Amino acid sequence: MKEPVLIGNGQGFWGDSIDAPVKLMHDGPIHYVTLDYLAEVTMSIMQRQKQRNPSRGYATDFVHLMKETLSAIVEKDIKVIASAGGVNPEACREAVFEVARELGLTGLKIGIVEGDDILATLPELMQSGAEFNHLENGEPLSLVQDKVLSANVYISSLPIAEALEQGAQVIITGRATDPGLVLAPLVHEFGWRADDWDRLAAGTIAGHILECGAQATGGNFSRWWEVPNYAQIGYPIVEAYSDGTFIVTKHPGTGGMVTIDTVSEQIVYEMGDPKNYISPDVCVDFTTIELEEVGKDRVKVSGIKGMPSTDFYKVSLSYLNGYKASGTLTISGPQAYEKAQKCAEIVWQRLKDAGFTFDDTNSEYLGLNSCHAEINPIPEQVNEVVLRLSARDVNPDKITRFGKEIAPLITNGPPGVTGFAGGRPKPQEIVAYWPALIDKSLVETSVTVEEV
Repeated sequence: MKEPVLIGNGQGFWGDSIDAPVKLMHDGPIHYVTLDYLAEVTMSIMQRQKQRNPSRGYATDFVHLMKETLSAIVEKDIKVIASAGGVNPEACREAVFEVARELGLTGLKIGIVEGDDILATLPELMQSGAEFNHLENGEPLSLVQDKVLSANVYISSLPIAEALEQGAQVIITGRATDPGLVLAPLVHEFGWRADDWDRLAAGTIAGHILECGAQATGGNFSRWWEVPNYAQIGYPIVEAYSDGTFIVTKHPGTGGMVTIDTVSEQIVYEMGDPKNYISPDVCVDFTTIELEEVGKDRVKVSGIKGMPSTDFYKVSLSYLNGYKASGTLTISGPQAYEKAQKCAEIVWQRLKDAGFTFDDTNSEYLGLNSCHAEINPIPEQVNEVVLRLSARDVNPDKITRFGKEIAPLITNGPPGVTGFAGGRPKPQEIVAYWPALIDKSLVETSVTVEEV
């Protein structure tokens, strides 16, 4: 047993800094690096990729990262846990195996955790009584069942810990929980029991603090002007102990900062009920968290209390909910805002005259009120405005027609209209989110570990 166990998160989402995980591995000591690639809409994108090509459906960026770091991972005995498998963990592992072969690495064990993807068995599960009612409005999934694109269970961290027990150095999962990527190595290293609620709660909070990457070290921080060296911001690390206490920090010499304030802002991020934060492993009382600054860029976290987990897993489903398109124009010169308003009026009137109405439309004036509506007054003189027009409808042909009406304003609308870029807007699928629950007894996970 190592103590403390050093865990850093180098990927808060698919698209986060490509340099962060590399720096975590090279800028100081680290035992585990976690990488979170998945968001709700990402799963539907990956399902579409897999349908087109059975060897796809995972985060390809992860494979590129392995090309850069796998030798160092083996040399330094760093373990990597990544939710990069998407809807095809096996194909992702085979791609990493190929990287290992190219680098001449042998003896590397890679584990995959499967069982979260229930899309193929969804009809069978519903026939057996699983309703998948929407968690917010109670509607049954049967209303949109024929439009479902993806269905993934937020599985427990215990299968990941099992893969570690089997000697895996790189573990690839599908839709695990974000905190579970951090909790799993603590369960493995410290031998925490599945009903040790306080320690499981502590590990879950450690994972929750790390899960969004640099948001715990000054990224997205309210007092952003206080944060030093954003350009070289360090990603967060926890020094974890067997009693459930841990210290949040970062590698010395990196940018950003770790304070009670930066950690607190991340703690309340996506918190929900502070006295009953639900994960598949444990329920956590956030009001018991104690924070203490114990040095520069070092915040100790302790006192966390947990409660028994529920009998259900959360399921993230996505479904096709129509089509959309957006187009932008830049309007400049005197009375720019008034001219932008006139442009929007012209577009919607011309479409109406042509017989086109939509399920929803939106006119935004970027830089003036697109984010905060009418909270801020419009200045008397506005010299330039970016107008963004959007339409949504179940009929993609109507959205195509909308896209043809924006560019003409450059020559047949008010003066000063320009900045039309990116081509004519085309219909894009709207992927909607459907949260639901499933009884844990209906979900079977599997762990396989293979050596290169």
